[in-house]
Amino acid sequence: MINHHFNGQEITTKEELIEAVLSYNPNANVPLISKAYDFAAKAHAGQLRESGEPYFIHPFEVAKILVKLKGSSTTIASALLHDVAEDTRFTLKDISVEFGDEISEIVSGVTKMRSINFANREDYSAENIRKIVLATAKDVRVILIKLADKLHNMRTLKFMPPDKQKIAAKEVVEIYAPIAYKLGMHRVKAELEDLALKYINPEVYAELKSKISTKKDEREEEIHRIIEKIKENLKKKGLVATVYGRTKHFYSIYRKMMVRNKKFEEIYDLYAIRIICDNAEDCYAILGIIHSIYHPLPDRLKDYIAIPKHNMYQSLHTQIVVDGKPVEVQIRTRDMHVSAEDGIAAHWRFKGTERDKKFDQKITWLKQILSWKSEESGKQFIDSLKIDLFGNEIVVFTPKGDPINLPEGSTPVDFAYNVHTEIGSKCNKAKVNGDIVPLDHILKSGDIVEILTSKNAQPSRHWLNFVKSPIAKGHIRGALNIKGIQLDSDDYDEKSAGKAEIEVLDAIKISKNHIKLAGCCAPLLSDEIVGLLTKDKKLTIHKKSCDNLKLLQDAKNDMRPIKVAWKQKCEGNIKRIKLILSDRVGLLAEILNIIAESGMNVTSINTDLIKDKICINLSLNYPGPEQFETAMQAIRAIKNVIAVHYIDKYEKI
Repeated sequence: MINHHFNGQEITTKEELIEAVLSYNPNANVPLISKAYDFAAKAHAGQLRESGEPYFIHPFEVAKILVKLKGSSTTIASALLHDVAEDTRFTLKDISVEFGDEISEIVSGVTKMRSINFANREDYSAENIRKIVLATAKDVRVILIKLADKLHNMRTLKFMPPDKQKIAAKEVVEIYAPIAYKLGMHRVKAELEDLALKYINPEVYAELKSKISTKKDEREEEIHRIIEKIKENLKKKGLVATVYGRTKHFYSIYRKMMVRNKKFEEIYDLYAIRIICDNAEDCYAILGIIHSIYHPLPDRLKDYIAIPKHNMYQSLHTQIVVDGKPVEVQIRTRDMHVSAEDGIAAHWRFKGTERDKKFDQKITWLKQILSWKSEESGKQFIDSLKIDLFGNEIVVFTPKGDPINLPEGSTPVDFAYNVHTEIGSKCNKAKVNGDIVPLDHILKSGDIVEILTSKNAQPSRHWLNFVKSPIAKGHIRGALNIKGIQLDSDDYDEKSAGKAEIEVLDAIKISKNHIKLAGCCAPLLSDEIVGLLTKDKKLTIHKKSCDNLKLLQDAKNDMRPIKVAWKQKCEGNIKRIKLILSDRVGLLAEILNIIAESGMNVTSINTDLIKDKICINLSLNYPGPEQFETAMQAIRAIKNVIAVHYIDKYEKI
């Protein structure tokens, strides 16, 4: 948990807040923070929260969370002001006049839109999330403040009505906690998930709390013995390190129970040991010592120091066997530890006016997601954002041995764009492990990839049919100056784009360059499709489930639907499943977690309401039958999952 103590005491006043900021930033803009505090306190005067407390307590608590994350003066001031434009008589213009455009724009990014033009709460919430994500692409301090805002709201959620509690908890698990993970902010992610579980599944939360408490003394004694033995052996080798044990977070244990379909009593790794030392060389030396005194579990060693996770997380992970039970050990340097706990916040710290060079790497994924999803409707944007947030990753290598993190299912074109924009744009051929492969070849972890370029090569619209990474999709669409996903006549032939061939069943002759895929629903090869034909023989391909079909026909009466189909069905390890569910908060997040942790990739998703049940249709790219069946068993075991049906690739969903 992120505490709010400074020198052992709770921060309760403006003076203590400023003193805490000065402790990590001697050059802090004290007048700015003081002015923001006074302005916000005056603006919120007389307002109360649901708890009955003065409203200003909330922005003050948000600012304290960001102080713990060592936020800059501008970040702290913006946090204090973040609700002023939304909940008081003062406007963004007033904030701009008093504090300048920079702070005004940050506050604007966090401020919710007015709800008068939205058909329902779901659309309103979706558009607000998109607004925050778009603002974050310009200034990451927006999401830092929003995550701190969500964290304090979750800490005080007990004062809200039960229906709002569940909605807030679901949003946190499906959107904000995964974003925190992507930004490397483990402490924030873990606390958000634990607090959300309390409202998503209160029975499970209470059970975990009780059982962990019961086992606490027994397990702590075991962990203490392991720690002392490790310390003794490190001392003999002259290695200096901090060694301590920690309890796994409730939500982490809960997720393991769901994914592995196990009872609490069958989950042994409730505790983990963390070792923090001075440098990377010591990390590897300590790992050797650990393995010399305890038997390691095979295939459980993860070297995230040599190959960091996509969110720049670095650490060595191993599992050892003690008294027949597995115990996880994490080994990292002090700098790695700070980065692992605070993530992007650790890199948004100023030395004068210079920013940490690693910072831009942390938000590349976010900027690129936006470059190709900004045209989607709010709900489509959120649905596809969830897939990106829960998606698995692979690590491939350049010929020089540099690791490149990519989404699972990526191709050489994804690799090329992730190395450099120009390499992607001039990509002509590719070698994987020394062999020439097609540009749509699916990469796997450990592959060594080499891109062959040509000065005459240029991006192809056909590439949009198979690339997976937001970076590649964004650059391809930008280079071709397209908003929707369209089929181009230059690529629309049997050799280069057979997968994208459309069969028009009404026997109408249509020029291939008059056919395009609708940007509103972006149909995939796994989707059932329908065509909308205009009088001048232009055809747009939509999903049959597209919400815009009727609207388009009503608005443009010269359009008529015609039967179309993909000439070539989706090939490879693709399975389509139908889930029948009775809805509850957090259910989709649990399902997506199981899919992600089983090594599968969601290629399409849509949801229907059938009477009082939810029907989710999924197309899954899976690594093998064993992983697929294991995941299906875990999904069937989830509470509120009524049925899981397998669907033949030629059968309608």
